[in-house]
Amino acid sequence: MKKIIKSDKAPAPIGPYNQAVIHNGTLYASGQIAINPENGELVTDSIEAETRQVMANIKAILEEADLTFDDIIKCSVFVSDMNNFGRINAVYAEYFNESNAPARELVEVANLPKFVNLEISVIAAFD
Repeated sequence: MKKIIKSDKAPAPIGPYNQAVIHNGTLYASGQIAINPENGELVTDSIEAETRQVMANIKAILEEADLTFDDIIKCSVFVSDMNNFGRINAVYAEYFNESNAPARELVEVANLPKFVNLEISVIAAFD
């Protein structure tokens, strides 16, 4: 049986999907882009600001499920320009302790929803 996770502190889905689903002790969060949930506007002032908004959206979903960044076991990072890797990675590193950071891939793609520069999805596990 699956449980649907919905947080008012993260952007509402823009299609037929949910922010996250829990099944068998694992949370699967949909990809998050830099939409400010308070006003629905994209945060694209800089790649650092965009990354922080994405991480804030992920945090809101995790908190709704009573999880933290420490519970994430896998991140999938999609970027529109690999040249932003270092800048994205510097912000990303603020959220994880290197000794127990999750597995991750970072992939450059042709386009992302709303033509943003970054999308991140996560998988987290309950102890």
